Amino acid sequence: MSNKIRWGVLGGGGDSLIGVLHRVAASMFDKYQLTGAVFNPVYEKSIEFAREIGIPTNRIYEDFDSMVARELELPENERIQVFSVLTPNFLHFPMAKKLLESGFHVICEKPMTMNLEEALELEAIQQKNNNIFALTHTYTGYPMIRQMKKMIAEGAIGEVQKVDGQYYQGWINPIIHDPESRSTTWRLDPEKSGISCCMGDIGVHAYQMLEFVTGMDIQSVLADLNYLYEDNKMDIDGTVLLRLGGNAKGVLRASQIATAEENNFTIAVYGREGTLKWEQENPNYLYLLKEGKPAQTLKPGHEYNSAVSLDGTKLPPGHPEGIFDAMGNIYKGVAKAIRGQEHDPMEFPGMRDGVRGMRFIETVVASHLEGNIWKSL
Repeated sequence: MSNKIRWGVLGGGGDSLIGVLHRVAASMFDKYQLTGAVFNPVYEKSIEFAREIGIPTNRIYEDFDSMVARELELPENERIQVFSVLTPNFLHFPMAKKLLESGFHVICEKPMTMNLEEALELEAIQQKNNNIFALTHTYTGYPMIRQMKKMIAEGAIGEVQKVDGQYYQGWINPIIHDPESRSTTWRLDPEKSGISCCMGDIGVHAYQMLEFVTGMDIQSVLADLNYLYEDNKMDIDGTVLLRLGGNAKGVLRASQIATAEENNFTIAVYGREGTLKWEQENPNYLYLLKEGKPAQTLKPGHEYNSAVSLDGTKLPPGHPEGIFDAMGNIYKGVAKAIRGQEHDPMEFPGMRDGVRGMRFIETVVASHLEGNIWKSL
């Protein structure tokens, strides 16, 4: 019998980009076996997709509730161990809640829930049942982001003085400018996506990354959001001022109407003795700047990197790795946790990241709606 972790998938069928990303990531280190799924709310489409990707159809289920019930009827050594929740936002909470209460481990797409109240409830359930819960802030899986975090923690740039996170995309432009399209897409529907589009979808990535690499909690925010049209209920652009501990401050800029931008996500941390910069579109380069010295470019796979960075690097120096590899590193970390193996806490984001992310989204929206005022996190 295979010793791979038995893995189930909810959503992610058809031509879903996120589904492909998760399936490739899970297969990357030979840790998981795709055992069962509900790829689509239409059962026949789930069966069709299972045949298309070449997996058995005997554990492709009609719906989510049937899947959980029938898996629980199986002996423990046969049932699925961990599920990935790849559905639209409004389904994350009810699915993750039932899975955790039923004793399954969970890998969940972000945002974790629709609101902070749900996030706190999910946190209490996880703590009670002691399940593994991972939130796929994929970019934390990049080796040079892990290296950046280690260097900041070890004092390579000194005390943090300023942080800058930018996440610019242009994909929603044709949708937002078309009245019919913007009224029908689920991403701009608060009932399905939550109270925020831009900050909930990409701004939260920048927020989580700034806290991740610095090891500091953002304490308060002041937001100015852009909805562009009066009939549009959700932000599609915004700027947020940040206050961290001590005298450290920063800015977070996110936009889905940055015309012609693709996935321009950049992070910069300015310390008293130096600066570290990283760009998602060029993820294999970490830039170190020191006063009066030539700029340095650090790359993955070299011995000067930390152990956790090297653990997330599969190829020798000079062989570029990308977002599939970053997600694969998260799945690898989750596999270690499920098996009770030693692992670095930074190997996958968890429940705390999800709760703080929802707190960030709600606080940012409140800051804007209450007149662009400072709000505490």
